[in-house]
Amino acid sequence: MATTKVKSPEQTNNVQESALNELFIDELKDIYWAEKHLSKALPKMAKAATSDELRSAIENHLAETERQIIRLEDAFASIGQKAVAVKCEAMAGLIKEGEEIVSETEKGSITRDAGIISAAQKIEHYEIASYGTLRTLASVLGYDHAAELLDSTLHEEKTCDSLLTQIAEAGINQASKAEKA
Repeated sequence: MATTKVKSPEQTNNVQESALNELFIDELKDIYWAEKHLSKALPKMAKAATSDELRSAIENHLAETERQIIRLEDAFASIGQKAVAVKCEAMAGLIKEGEEIVSETEKGSITRDAGIISAAQKIEHYEIASYGTLRTLASVLGYDHAAELLDSTLHEEKTCDSLLTQIAEAGINQASKAEKA
């Protein structure tokens, strides 16, 4: 049996030249696009919400998202990179799914709110995964300031996810099960 020799990637001691650094920057560009596009989608979700509590939570998260975009720009600057957005196919799909839920549910229904919460939590979970990974990569690469910025956003995303769960469990899910299809 012949053995195939696997070539190891070239090694570097310069973090700026590392493949991990390149991956980190690519992922940062991805989440930057995601946040910028989410900031355009959130007002539509807020407008479509029936519950004042849900609408308020989405509007508050919009303000938070706008601060997160600035924080990402600061993270780029802290590592000597220009903030550049590269299309995030995952976020594009999640936003599209949220739009479909709104269009497929009755205006003014609590069921629409349950759908909006579902879509919003999928987005939050994507962001939690992204920011958790980015924070860890920043730490490994020695980008301590970027890691702190990303960690702040990670905590905000987790808090938003918890709030959405509270809103759903406090009545929206129960109320929506009584609505006729």
